Amino acid sequence: MKHTLVALVENKPGVLARVAGLFRRRNFNIDSLTVGTTEDPTISRMTIVVDSTVADASLVERNLYKMVNVLFVQDISSEPSVTRDLALVKVAANAEKRAEIIQLVDIYKARIVDVGQTTVIVEMTGSPAKVDQFIQLLEQFGIREMVRTGLVAMKRGDEPMFQEDTDEHARGEWRVITNG
Repeated sequence: MKHTLVALVENKPGVLARVAGLFRRRNFNIDSLTVGTTEDPTISRMTIVVDSTVADASLVERNLYKMVNVLFVQDISSEPSVTRDLALVKVAANAEKRAEIIQLVDIYKARIVDVGQTTVIVEMTGSPAKVDQFIQLLEQFGIREMVRTGLVAMKRGDEPMFQEDTDEHARGEWRVITNG
């Protein structure tokens, strides 16, 4: 089963390498890893997708907490959340097939971001399942090149997943905000 872990980490050089090293040492395979800064430029948010059992996912979570630069970790696999993946796909597109490709692009609410003599590059953003389905349909035209960003995820609801505990921020402590 795939588990989606979201972690807040200090935005410092070497943090990503240390997190990746933890996965290597524990022999966990990372299906997807995305990292980006948050609304606070000193903090980065990692979305990590691992294929493991529930016990293995909780072990990964506990091991991440042991790392100095990790501020907070949560497994959101069973939480209501919004997940997105971005794919850029270069597809063979001769004159006869372009109209058909454009029709698929419209149906899936994707975008054509580049047109060449014999190819088009399509940008698709959506749930991983929807992106997979779109890519499968494009295979009939001949995929020349493809890249995917990996999963980004955010819990649904009005409250932030992580909130700074202002009294304890100086010590780098964070707490979860729950609904209720």
